[in-house]
Amino acid sequence: MNAFRKVILAATCVGSLTAVAAPATAQTTLRVVMHSDLKILDPIWTTAYIVRNHGYMIYDTLLAQDEKGEVKPQMVEKYEAAADGKGYTFTLREGLLWHDGKPVTSEDCIASIKRWAVKDSLGQKMMTFVDSIDAVDAKTFTIKLKEPTGLVLLGLSKPSSNVPFMMPKRVADTDANKQIEDFTGSGPFVLVKDEWKPGDKTVYVKFDKYKPRSEPASGLAGGKIAKVDRVEWRAISDAQQTVNALSKGEIDFIEAPSHDLLPTLKKDPNVNIVVSPLAKLQYVFRPNTLHKPFDNPKVRHALWYAFNQEDFLMATIGDENYIRPCKALFICDTPFASTKGMDGLLTSNAKKAQELLKEAGYDGTPVMLMHSTDLKTLTNLAPVAKSLMEKAGFKVDMQSMDWQTLVARRAKKDPPEAGGWNAFLTAWVAADVMNPISTAYVNAACEKASFGWPCDEKLEKLRDDFARETDPAKQKAIAEAVQQRVIEFTPEIPVGEYVQPVAMRKNVKGYLISPVPVLWNVEITK
Repeated sequence: MNAFRKVILAATCVGSLTAVAAPATAQTTLRVVMHSDLKILDPIWTTAYIVRNHGYMIYDTLLAQDEKGEVKPQMVEKYEAAADGKGYTFTLREGLLWHDGKPVTSEDCIASIKRWAVKDSLGQKMMTFVDSIDAVDAKTFTIKLKEPTGLVLLGLSKPSSNVPFMMPKRVADTDANKQIEDFTGSGPFVLVKDEWKPGDKTVYVKFDKYKPRSEPASGLAGGKIAKVDRVEWRAISDAQQTVNALSKGEIDFIEAPSHDLLPTLKKDPNVNIVVSPLAKLQYVFRPNTLHKPFDNPKVRHALWYAFNQEDFLMATIGDENYIRPCKALFICDTPFASTKGMDGLLTSNAKKAQELLKEAGYDGTPVMLMHSTDLKTLTNLAPVAKSLMEKAGFKVDMQSMDWQTLVARRAKKDPPEAGGWNAFLTAWVAADVMNPISTAYVNAACEKASFGWPCDEKLEKLRDDFARETDPAKQKAIAEAVQQRVIEFTPEIPVGEYVQPVAMRKNVKGYLISPVPVLWNVEITK
């Protein structure tokens, strides 16, 4: 797929978009259409990317990764590692304030780390190495480890879902399995709660007391300077309507323009198409291991033969310039990419799948497959899965719903007939699925695992081994062993990779190359 690589390389040509620009004039408003409507506001409770994007608007992080993926201080002024490698000391920057004017303290950060670590795959594993987290004073805290690990810096700089956003202690003390009701952050923008209207718009205004870092913005690191006074997320679900609005100047930015409409946008002299090399995503099929028929790993294993990636990619993206079949669990062209164990899999071998289902004793229990209808890049995934599964001998009950309803339903452990589910498909940005620790759907820690709740001691032992290993070659071998166990146990199945460009009016400047669409540093010029 040379065309795919050309699209990735094309991102090197957008340097002019990230040039430093003059501060925005008064009362400038950036109007954007994100990939989904915002109905949930707690970025720890869910991994949904629209909620992650919301999190980056109003919250900040202790550490962050720059455009090169290097870990940098963000809310912290500095951090120091213990000489024996068994701990860190973090010191917060001066002048950090919550949106209510109160200072950010060590206790706030400790509570936020602990709440994040309950839900996040990497955070859970990190905490198995942690002996204690203690405040030294209002601006300093320590993390003491039972044994050395690189997971602390990797975890606290995690760029995507779940992001370790810092919240006031009173908010972070909320049970991680319950949604927060107080949305006080310390980030560059403030949520205007009274103007949040799901299905219509979400509004943010510049936090005039935010103190940015002095370094230039790079990726998710550096100075987060709000160069517009107001940001409006407009909820427009129709792809053509969104493109028309951009062309007419009614909106300024589209996070995820439909791939089939990109040729139209490219012809518009007032529009820029930007492809970030960090905005590569992986489609994933997620089975629920709690209920029949996918409580049986042998039944789940048949899916590896039932599926092929090309059908999913062409039905959703449809343009070879932006897609890539890739059987590597940990993303092609990354350090832990491998096709080990994948021979013969993902080839739509319906006969083999039927044989495996018979051997597994599949009794025709219907698979309740959740179908997201309002996100263009996801809409055709479930119908393709249904078709391929039925050819393999599965009975499939596909139920359609909008993405936010799916996000809420997938958190339920109830049986399908009582409001639960058996399977769904989604997409993960590459930054989330590049190793066995951060990849949420590889987490097989039973009740602590992500929705789907796989439970497998072998996978967890391998993830522990990976977390303790520092030699890259040995880590690679462990990652391959994880991949092989994933094939056997089937907590997830990768069904292809694609890249997602963004589109913006040419007077929108300063957009940063990042795995997450962030709107600080962005301004509107005349």
